[in-house]
Amino acid sequence: MPDILWEEPYCGEGANCFRLGTDQDGNGYIAVLGEEDRHLTDSHEALRNLIREIKAGKADHLL
Repeated sequence: MPDILWEEPYCGEGANCFRLGTDQDGNGYIAVLGEEDRHLTDSHEALRNLIREIKAGKADHLL
């Protein structure tokens, strides 16, 4: 398993908590709090683009 540096969790209403992390190889990770061993992985750049798109409202239809 890679050595992932996890950020503090981001929590919404109730128990919806996610964590973002990075490793030394430039990969980005997203996991549900408490399930960090079951993470999504992509490049740091892909994670950055995902966050930009979400901030721009491109996932608002999912709310």
